[in-house]
Amino acid sequence: MRSGMANAIIAYTLWGLIPLYWKWFETMPAEELLSHRIVWSFVFVGALIALKKRWREIVEIVRNRRMLLSLILCGLLISVNWFVFIWAVGNEHVAETSLGYYLNPLINVLLAVLFLREKPSRGQWLAIAIAGISVLTVAIDYGHIPWVSLTLAFSFGFYSLAKKKVTLDASVGLLIETLVVLPLALVYWGYISAKHLDTAWTLPLGSLLLLMLSGVVTATPLLFFARAARKLTLTTLGFVQYIGPTITLFISIWVFKEKISSVMLLSFVLIWIALIVYSAASMKAAKESGQAVRRANV
Repeated sequence: MRSGMANAIIAYTLWGLIPLYWKWFETMPAEELLSHRIVWSFVFVGALIALKKRWREIVEIVRNRRMLLSLILCGLLISVNWFVFIWAVGNEHVAETSLGYYLNPLINVLLAVLFLREKPSRGQWLAIAIAGISVLTVAIDYGHIPWVSLTLAFSFGFYSLAKKKVTLDASVGLLIETLVVLPLALVYWGYISAKHLDTAWTLPLGSLLLLMLSGVVTATPLLFFARAARKLTLTTLGFVQYIGPTITLFISIWVFKEKISSVMLLSFVLIWIALIVYSAASMKAAKESGQAVRRANV
């Protein structure tokens, strides 16, 4: 439990800070950034696998149809998440990414109910309802559904759910996930090169080297997250996540100077209330469960 919590805290702290990195490349197209993120993540994780000499595990996974399908799903989901996040940072929607990751813990609860048969208490359902009101508030203010927030929340929620179904070394799983979308990234590289639309190779050497480190920047928090996902419940994992969007929100306001409307602030307040309600309900449930166990052992 302690090890899982430590890994989760490190992962979400790194994710909270990551907009500072992607903002450096805001002039590059989001799809080109995504392709580099995929390629260099594969290269970095592949190097880790080579150092650990774990290629035999890769072969075993490929032969295991059920596990392979889970990892293919993980690869597709995390790619969608990456693309939307990169696009949002480059187009001054960092606050919306923060809202999405605040919503994600509550999405995790819904997914746990639907797919893992977990049973939230009344207080936990109340927290979900409050979060739903916050999304509706933003949608009314925008005049449309906050697709950036919802896409990030649901894509990472389903990614977390899929990771719960995979019990293997974090680096091995991530290698397969990036391998799934690697051909698409390479085909895209070929396309933009043939059309002379690529911008990465025209960057100054320092910026190019920084871009090539996107594999390290991407894979490191995912490796910590994968370790945490194996040791924590989906619900607990989701609620540790508030660390990341809180850091991101502060960055969007104080560093990127994004303007946040009063309605958006209201939605954040509602999300924080939902988090407090959920946490209180969870602690109460844990206390009652502990008391029941102690009575049974008397």
